[in-house]
Order: sequence, then structure tokens, then C-alpha cells
Amino acid sequence: MKNKKSPILSSILSLIIPGSGQVYAGYLSRGVAFFITILVTLFMVIWRKNDLLYTGIAVTWLWNVWDAYNLARGRRLSSVTPFLIMAIIIYIIGWGVTGINLHRLFTEVADVKPLVSSLFKPAVLERDIEELVGEVLFESPCSDSPPSKGTPTESEPYIIFMDKTCGEPGDTFTIEGGNFWPSTKGYIWWSNVAGEMEFRIRHKGDYLTFETDEEGKISPITVIVQEPFAEAKGKGPQLWRVQARMKREVGPLHPSNTFFLVIEKMIETVFLALMATTIAILVAFPISFLAARNMMSVNPISVAIYYVVRTILNVLRSVEPLIMAIIFVVWVGLGPFAGVLALAVHSIAALGKLYSEVVESIDLGPIEAVTSTGANRLQTIVYAVIPQVVPPYLAFTIYRWDINVRMSTIIGFVGGGGLGYLLQQWIRLLMYKEAGAAVWAIVIVVAIMDFASAKAREKMI
Repeated sequence: MKNKKSPILSSILSLIIPGSGQVYAGYLSRGVAFFITILVTLFMVIWRKNDLLYTGIAVTWLWNVWDAYNLARGRRLSSVTPFLIMAIIIYIIGWGVTGINLHRLFTEVADVKPLVSSLFKPAVLERDIEELVGEVLFESPCSDSPPSKGTPTESEPYIIFMDKTCGEPGDTFTIEGGNFWPSTKGYIWWSNVAGEMEFRIRHKGDYLTFETDEEGKISPITVIVQEPFAEAKGKGPQLWRVQARMKREVGPLHPSNTFFLVIEKMIETVFLALMATTIAILVAFPISFLAARNMMSVNPISVAIYYVVRTILNVLRSVEPLIMAIIFVVWVGLGPFAGVLALAVHSIAALGKLYSEVVESIDLGPIEAVTSTGANRLQTIVYAVIPQVVPPYLAFTIYRWDINVRMSTIIGFVGGGGLGYLLQQWIRLLMYKEAGAAVWAIVIVVAIMDFASAKAREKMI
């Protein structure tokens, strides 16, 4: 039972400094909790500049005064109400800071549809692509001897001009063609003569397309003269290619190049995790004994070593593998080696902690029996400790490999090799079908690894 204090003085103290009245009344932890909670919340409200939230702060502050008054009189109120108000304020601030906008979940669904649909159409199987191209030369700007209008052929696809063969950017000209696949859609392309740069021509925001008739002929199409490429500006008359292109799938379905690339990178990902886990085992195994309190409580020096090792493990474990991967990418360059090092360092810290906790929970009976025979410290560890820790060590190791396989796919996003690097590139290039193949490979491999590791742990524990 706390000694009663002056309720008035307790109230005044909490009115000036929240929580101080509780401390005065003998409730130190309660007072500190009020002070820190109100102070931190007040700073966040000031930072967000939301005047409405000051109401919640004021209500909580007044409740804190009332609480201090009652504590001084020997009555203890429930603190659910003030801390609930603070929690609501924190969540309101968090809602604003994180930019949550539920309305966009429904209004911008169309933007994610191509990605989602591509996930169910991964680029795993494909047919060979056959391409048909007809082209004619156009000059911009005009010279004294512009190119010819083109010549129809009997078998090869062709394009001919119906009016002019040269012009300024923004002018229009008309083309037609023949000997293309019948009743097939195609696109008009514009490129320099060397073929180094090219793009599909747009008209009123859409790509300029055409569709052949039953005889494979292209009806007259009006085309706008394109702006010259940067390197061609100011160099006088230049020749450009105006091309009509068609593509179609031919032959049976077969595994795509993406399929083989995904398999190759997925194997690289699994081995990346395997090598990182192996390196971690070799380092974490001896370190675990240095990080076990029952093994190091021999003298002041061993105790100091214990605290140093524990601190290092805690620091390394607190740094995310992605951050480590960025550091190692700068250090050793892009590729799986950086990923191996990042995962290995993080795994050493994680396994070192898990291993040491296993050592700390071993049965002391075998240790006492071995020690009674006159065995030294090393012999005690070899014959009394290691036999007890091997099964859980193996279980934790397999579990860590399982984790590393998952993490290695993300490590690739910052250049750490594996399938994640490809996945990032494909997403950036909007190659969603290729990205879908990578995602499914990750899902399948991780599911298999998760099932296998769970079964292995069941057998060992």
C-alpha cells in the first residue's frame, strides 16, 4: 500500500509535467509511462501540424491530472482510456504518414490488371515467331534527288509511295503495299538507315496499324513524317526506312528461352543460399560456444568474451540482408558472390544466436559425468555437449537454408545475383509474362524447400 500524498500537489505536478504527479505519489513506472507517451505523441502531432489531434493530447493530459489526484488519495484508475486515445492519435498520424488511400485500391485497378493477368500467362512455353517486313526509303528534308516511289514485286513484300517520297517533319505522305499475309494485322515502323534506332509510328496517340485484305494487300495509309533523331538533326537531307511489319506464331509449343533462363537463375539462387548457409555453419558453430553463458561463466575473461560475442551477433542480426547486399555489391561488384556474402554474414549472426541458446539449454548431467572423470574443458565439450546439440543444430541449419532461399530471391533486387536480379529487370521493362515465370519458379521452389525442410526437422527433433 502506497503512502498517501497531497492530492492537490500531485495534481498540480501532473498538470505542469505529465506523469510527475504519479511519481510523487509513489508510482514511478506509471508516471514515466505517462510522460514518455504524452511527450512522444505531442512531438508527432506538432510534426504533422494537425490541430485537431491536440484535442486528444489535452484530454489525455487532463486525465493524467485526474489520475495523479486519485493515486495520491490511494485510488488507482484504469489507464486503458488515455492510452487508447494515444493509440488512436498514433494510428491517425500513421495513416497520414504512410499515405494510405483506400479509394485508389478501387479506382486504379486497371493499372495492375496487365501484371496480374501476366502472372497466369507466364512466358514458359512459346512458338517460333515468323516476321514479314516490307520497306521503302523516305528522305527528310527533301534534296534535289529524292528516292524513288518503290517497285512492286511478284513474291516479296513491298511498300510503294502513292504521292511524295520526301518531306519535312510533320508533313504527311501515303503508302500502300502487297504480298503480305492475308487478313493479318501489322504495324508501321520508322528507323534510320543503319537500323540503330527505330520505333513504331504513332497517330493521334495510338500506334499506326494496318490490316491486309484477302489478297495480302495494304490499303492506302497516311503517315506523318517523323522528327529526326537527335544525331541526325541539322545534318541536311537524311534517308529513313518506312517499314510495314507483321509477326505471327508458327510451329508447335516448346519451352521458351525465358524458361531456360529462369531455371538457370533459380539453380543459381538455390546454390547461393546453400553456399551462404555452409559458410555460416562453419563460423557459427564455434562461435555458438563463445556466446553460451553456461560455457563461458568460468572466469572474468571468458565472461567478457561472452558479452563481446553476443553484442556482435546482435548488431549483425539487426542489419537487414538487403543493406548488407548493397555494401557487398559496392565491395565485390554485382553478382551472386555479393549475395552469398550478405546472406552468410546475416546467417552467422542468426545461427550463432540459435546455436548458443541450444547450448545453454543442454542437460548438465552428462557434463558433470564427463568432468568427474578428469576431462578438460575441450574434452567436456566434445563428449558431453556436442552429442546433445547436433540434432537441433541440424534442424536449425535446414531451417536457415530454407530462409536463405527465400531471401536470396530478394537479394537479387539490389544486384546480389540469382533470380531476383532478373525479376527486377523484367518488372522495370514491363515484361510481365517473363516476370510471371520467375514468380512461379520462386513459389514452386520455396514451397518444395519449405516442405522438405519441415519433414527433415521432424525427423531430427
